[in-house]
Amino acid sequence: MQSRLIQIVQSLPRSNVLLVGDMMLDKYLFGNADRVSPEAPVLVLHYQTEELRLGGAANVAAMLATLNAAVRPIGVLGDDAAGQDVIRLLRQLGIDADSLLLAQDRPTTSKLRLVGAAQHRHAQQLMRLDYENPKPIPAPLIAQMLSRVQRHIADCCIVCIEDYNKGAVCEGVCREVIAAAQQRHIPVLVDPAGVADYGKYRGATALKLNRSEAQRVAGLSMEDSDQYPVAAEKLLHQLDLEAVVMTLDRHGAYLATREGERRWLKHARPRQVFDATGAGDMVLAMLAAARAAGASWVEAVALGNVAAGLEVERFGTVPITPDEIVRELMAEAHQRPTKERTCEQLVVELARHRASGKRIVFTNGCFDLIHLGHIKYFQFARQQGDVLVVGVNTDGSVRRLKGEKRPIICESDRLGVLEELESIDYLIRFDDDTPLPLIEKIRPDVLVKGADYPKEEVVGWGLVESYGGRVALAPLVDGKSTTAVIQRILETHT
Repeated sequence: MQSRLIQIVQSLPRSNVLLVGDMMLDKYLFGNADRVSPEAPVLVLHYQTEELRLGGAANVAAMLATLNAAVRPIGVLGDDAAGQDVIRLLRQLGIDADSLLLAQDRPTTSKLRLVGAAQHRHAQQLMRLDYENPKPIPAPLIAQMLSRVQRHIADCCIVCIEDYNKGAVCEGVCREVIAAAQQRHIPVLVDPAGVADYGKYRGATALKLNRSEAQRVAGLSMEDSDQYPVAAEKLLHQLDLEAVVMTLDRHGAYLATREGERRWLKHARPRQVFDATGAGDMVLAMLAAARAAGASWVEAVALGNVAAGLEVERFGTVPITPDEIVRELMAEAHQRPTKERTCEQLVVELARHRASGKRIVFTNGCFDLIHLGHIKYFQFARQQGDVLVVGVNTDGSVRRLKGEKRPIICESDRLGVLEELESIDYLIRFDDDTPLPLIEKIRPDVLVKGADYPKEEVVGWGLVESYGGRVALAPLVDGKSTTAVIQRILETHT
């Protein structure tokens, strides 16, 4: 199953997701907390720095964007500085925030956390101060929200509802969003609020809830695993759902579907829980991204399990990247992450690196007998940017280039050696006579070749410079070449 999950994550599509929910801002004040106030028995926090992060449904938007989704958030912010911070942070992630509403008479839901550390230990949350108006939004705002939903819902392939019971996802909004999606056969995934009555979610495709929420709404203890299927069955029928996903903290997640699937998916390894904040948001985002990619419910929940496990090992709300999920899946399967990619895989992963501002470096060659000259060459190439991609000639292309007696080392062995070089991030085989078709697809920011070539003879130099890239010529190491190594071997053993 792991190879299938890895394949899903490595090929997550640019799916359009409509996200309706309670948008929030998380603010962290960090400082030293190593003394008690002489005025009262309270800790003194000596301010050091502060940080703003997206919270609530805005955090789900950030997580979806990190998973390659084109997400459109719809919700209500206050017409205040915090609301502008939410919009700014969303736009920094490339998220279209134009469908968010600004309300004059209610604040942006914000959580201010005071975080202290003492004696170089991990920071701990000391206090949280909430700014909010949890009353349901008034009728004019409901009408505006639903108007935006109707305008954009036809363009999406999946709808997410993130309800924190802060007023935006009131019953009128929830029922209308689900009905609009049903009319268009668009699936709706709901992360419900901690309320006793889930009637407003009736008719959604799936409900993702945690243990305490399941206990409250199903009226069961949920401490015994025998209660998992009972609670899930009750929710499936009462709310007319296709699937129920119950997250069970360290015990993983339980899945039940209308089609009869009953599966308890446990975590593959124990987790060092640093902060559970955002774990549920991450599960919803991963479920949506995986289902949009064609994953089954079992596969989507398995991926949600992995993503949530990684999330609780971070402090605060931190989106988990596809690369992190892939590495975790490989570790679970006791595999080492390989650097080799197909062209299709590589293009997708490089797009994510570019989105985070990283520069892509490309070089290519036969790399038949690895020697010191190659090592220095790769080190030089890696210094030209942030991500180094190395194209490696197949055996067939080496023979066409250098004659029937080459290569000395077959391509699988050559790639196996290159896998171990720390300076290389990605490897890709190519069978063309030149790397130009590969360069056209990768479009590197920097093209590297040895200084024994003038720039004008470097394949692809004109293309790279045409879109603003550059060519870097690596200095040669005297006397270090594959030809020289072969000649010395012949002289020594004849």
